[in-house]
Amino acid sequence: MSSAQLAGGASGIGSMVVQAPNTNSAQVATLPDATGTVMVSGAMPAFSAYQSSAQTLSSITATKIQFQTKEYDTNSNFDNTTNYRFTPTIAGYYQFSGGISTASSQTSISVVFYKNGSAFKQVTQLGLAGSGFGSALIFCNGSTDYVELYATIGVGQALIANASLTYFQAAMIRSA
Repeated sequence: MSSAQLAGGASGIGSMVVQAPNTNSAQVATLPDATGTVMVSGAMPAFSAYQSSAQTLSSITATKIQFQTKEYDTNSNFDNTTNYRFTPTIAGYYQFSGGISTASSQTSISVVFYKNGSAFKQVTQLGLAGSGFGSALIFCNGSTDYVELYATIGVGQALIANASLTYFQAAMIRSA
C-alpha cells in the first residue's frame, strides 16, 4: 500500500511526498499552480515506427506511408498493421516527426502530416533530393483525432525500408 503525506501546514498548500509500494525512499513531485491533469513521464504516450517492407509510391500521388514495425509504443496508440496511424487516447500537444527516403533515383519529395484524413502540416517540399523529413507540433483531442504521414514523390519508385531513413514518431509534450 502506498502512502501520502502533505507538508506545508493546515492550509493544504505545500508539497506532497508519495512513497511507492515496496520502497523505502520518498520521491518528490512538484505540482503546478494550475487546474487540470498532471502527467508524469510514464503516462505520456510516445511511439516510434519504421518501414520494414519497402513500399512503392506512384508518381505525383499523395500516398499514406505504411510503417509496419514498432520500435516502441508506450500506450498502444499506433496501428502498424491496418491504418498506419497514431490515435492518442490522452488529449494534449504531440511532437511528430517523420521521414522517407527513396531507393533509387533522385526525385522531388513532399512530406505531409495528415490529421483526421486531411492534409494538416506540410513539413518538406524539396526540389531534387531523394529524402524528405520534418516535424510538427499537433494538438490531439484524446478521443477521435488521429495523425498519419503521407508523401508525394515526382518519380514513382520504392522507398528504403529502414529504421533510420523511413520512420514516423510522436511523443506527448504537454497535456491539454
